[in-house]
Amino acid sequence: MYAVIKTGGKQYRVTEGETLKIESVAGDIGSAIVLDQVLMVGTGDKVNVGKPLLSGASVKATIVANGRHDKVKIFKMRRRKHYQKHQGHRQNYTEIRIDGISA
Repeated sequence: MYAVIKTGGKQYRVTEGETLKIESVAGDIGSAIVLDQVLMVGTGDKVNVGKPLLSGASVKATIVANGRHDKVKIFKMRRRKHYQKHQGHRQNYTEIRIDGISA
């Protein structure tokens, strides 16, 4: 069984037991969260698609870790103008483990 969920402006295809890094979610390590924005649920060859969300469907997950991604370096330069700009960014993430999918 798998589901397509929407969180943090992105969509993820998840199955039970899978771990993934999503945009930062408030909560402590070990706490359970419920992701209720489910777009699609599939079991074998049977697929239920929402318009846009499935009513009554949810995904239960546990927060495994909170952290920051690797640094992304931004470099801007204008040739012959003596202009150079260096910037960096590290995005926060929450790592979750999918415990169950209910449709």
